[in-house]
Amino acid sequence: MIVKGKAYDDEDILKRLNWIVAEWFRRKFKSFTPPQRYSIVPALEGKNVLITSPTGSGKTLAGFLPVISDLVSLAEEGKLEDRVYAVYVSPLRALNNDIRRNLEEPLREIYELAKEKGVNLQEIRIAVRTGDTTPEEKAKQLKKPPHILITTPETLSIVLSTPKFSRHLTGVKYLIVDEIHALAENKRGTHLTLSMERLENIQEGKMVRIGLSATIHPLDEVARFLVGCADDRERDCIIADVTFEKRMDIKVVSPIEDFFSVSAEEISEKLYGAIAEMVKKCRTALIFTNTRSATERVVYHLKKLLPKYPIKAHHSSLSREVRLEVEEDLKKGKLKAVVSSTSLELGIDIGYIDLVILIGSPKSINRALQRIGRAGHRLEDVSVGRIVVVDQDDLVECTVLVREALSRRLDRIHIPKKPLDVLCQHVIGMALERKWNVDEAFRLVKRAYPYKDLTMDEFLDVLKYLSGKFSELEEEKVYGKIWFDGKEFGKRSRIRPIYYMNVGTIPDEVAISVITKDGRFIGKVEEEFAERLVEGDVFVLAGKTFRYLYSKGMSVVVEEVEGVKPTIPSWFSEQLPLSYDLALRIQKFRGFLEKNIENPEFVIEYLQKEFNLDYRSAKAIYNYFYEQKSFSLIPTNERLLIEIFREDRYYYHVFHTLVGRRANDAISRVFAYRIGKNSRCNVGISLTDNGFMLKLPFKLSEDEIKALFNLENFREDLIASLDKTELLRRRFRHVAVRSFMILRRYMGWEKSVYRQQISADNLLKLLKKKYPNFPVLRETYREIVEDYMDIENALDYLERVVDGRVKVEIVELPMVSPFALNVYLVGKEDVVLMADRREVLKMLHEMIVKRISKGLK
Repeated sequence: MIVKGKAYDDEDILKRLNWIVAEWFRRKFKSFTPPQRYSIVPALEGKNVLITSPTGSGKTLAGFLPVISDLVSLAEEGKLEDRVYAVYVSPLRALNNDIRRNLEEPLREIYELAKEKGVNLQEIRIAVRTGDTTPEEKAKQLKKPPHILITTPETLSIVLSTPKFSRHLTGVKYLIVDEIHALAENKRGTHLTLSMERLENIQEGKMVRIGLSATIHPLDEVARFLVGCADDRERDCIIADVTFEKRMDIKVVSPIEDFFSVSAEEISEKLYGAIAEMVKKCRTALIFTNTRSATERVVYHLKKLLPKYPIKAHHSSLSREVRLEVEEDLKKGKLKAVVSSTSLELGIDIGYIDLVILIGSPKSINRALQRIGRAGHRLEDVSVGRIVVVDQDDLVECTVLVREALSRRLDRIHIPKKPLDVLCQHVIGMALERKWNVDEAFRLVKRAYPYKDLTMDEFLDVLKYLSGKFSELEEEKVYGKIWFDGKEFGKRSRIRPIYYMNVGTIPDEVAISVITKDGRFIGKVEEEFAERLVEGDVFVLAGKTFRYLYSKGMSVVVEEVEGVKPTIPSWFSEQLPLSYDLALRIQKFRGFLEKNIENPEFVIEYLQKEFNLDYRSAKAIYNYFYEQKSFSLIPTNERLLIEIFREDRYYYHVFHTLVGRRANDAISRVFAYRIGKNSRCNVGISLTDNGFMLKLPFKLSEDEIKALFNLENFREDLIASLDKTELLRRRFRHVAVRSFMILRRYMGWEKSVYRQQISADNLLKLLKKKYPNFPVLRETYREIVEDYMDIENALDYLERVVDGRVKVEIVELPMVSPFALNVYLVGKEDVVLMADRREVLKMLHEMIVKRISKGLK
């Protein structure tokens, strides 16, 4: 059962700790923090615990105190053996070194205290083991294993398959998983759940699992992710939720009153001016952007405005040395501001931050709280966060987001369901341990939460693939990795080095070369950007326009086209998608405003009071909605607005489905596929979080539009729409590499991503033709439609439309409406050059206002 925990008082906790540890705690701290009050006693009693609390609330010590207490008791009695008693897993290598330092200090103080009391303690050993650990250090750990092993998810799966080291892991009493919120939503976390079950399987006694998390929801699902099931019955877990303990001060800052009427220079000037003013007034600011390229841009502008202050960037494209240097400077308080994309979201100790600034919407309530929670490092400090908005949709989105964040109404997380590629890796890892009976191995896998619904047929498919039962694959150099006789399976020879060198879930990131047909190199684009390209797409690179023709290995082949407008923005790839839960709340907000649109005084006052906005921002929101209502209709939680207008021989159909980009991606592809199939024409798609636009050579009738919403075969049509797309090619490569169909490293050779892609293309062609139900291909489709896109919530929204909870209203207009401007520009303009985008926006807005003032629609 998953149950909420209760708080214990200080004396109750202290009397359960080892007496030396209790005495050390009394001298060092005034009292226990909330996460410690809720979690230490249950963990000492052998119960699994999930601790969720803000940064700086002492949750790491909450996780480690039971470990330290038990180890000191053993050390006092001289009973510490050469074995691992506690495993600590973190997704960040940098965090691991922090943790070791933070453990060594209390242990040193405890030893000094024991000496003072005349007690002789055995030495408690701590060691870090990651991909960076030297062979000498590994050999040392084999001879004298650490009592506390600090590691990463990938290294844990490797040590479990290393017989010499795994024998030291049979008496693990505590398993601590840190930053669990950063693992639950991706395949790295799925990978870890299987390692946790394999670790549990070799225990001689009971192993307690302790999860440490920042703000996340729903907690009972995260608890199940942490503890798994024991043969069809979920394991018990106590939830220690103390996120409410930290006070927050979050506000939306809009540097501009009317986003439509200003030029790009003015926006830039006011945006950076407002940020510079905030930075000047604080001690140290942490500034989050949503993209790596924006991070560099913000640093550049701030350095120009604040030349006297030290300001640095921190993002994943920088080298490890540079990042460590920035982290050290932050800890020492040497920096006035640090600008980061996502790399400082996790709990690396970065010292004192008194202000967090988010530029643009963080797109999810949880992400906003996690980022702003980095301010005010102690629990009693107030976390101060300011969200600076950059356009009218951003302003509306962040207004709702801030209110939801302060009310702690969070987004639900999405945990990948039974990824077969991750399972392939673990089956090989298990085969390296010993020979397995199929039923026994199947039961172990199903204990991991993401695999609770795995079927025996799916498991057997994986075993058949890994044992080389598909002979035609050998022509593509895909050989069996295990033997399997129908009842049992085990390892084949020479597979151990292959496993150690290829394990892991993070694909090799690369830039894709853009070349012309005659081989001339133009430049590079990110792989995520290349994934979105479909034949005929036009995009801008190095200031020129190019049409995408086809892909070859790790290159996209293009032709230069003059005077043709781009169909896809080059910055698209890096943007974070809006969460579905937040999208639905923005729909409701729209509904409220629509009902009260005739009462401007009330609306503006209400926005100021209830949403903590200044007059300028409240007025800007009211104006935006009033113009939309005057020109068209306002799409709400009860109305799906579809606008149609004609321009340059084409009909533009704007679907105001405010459901987030991931769900919009799924809906728009299915609609475009269905239209294309029926009328044999190319359909231009552009999409944002707030909706999507289809560009057609003809106008859809009301009946044709209604037919698009048919829920039957939605998944099949979505999968069919992926045929011949870049997205399918590249995602198949990622999944094939994870499934060990394509080896990144083998016998001292490293396969370049270019070569990996060529192998992937050949395999994809073969599988589609011969084995359309092959597990690796099935997983590729599942990953795209469920994890990359959001088919679950796309269907949830479409069901609301089909059953009449959301009414469809179709409006024909002379031109684009205010709410459709962003999606229109995504599909139409050279949006790479922001200045052009601003000018077009300004011009279109002036045309709309003119029509409203003349009473024209």
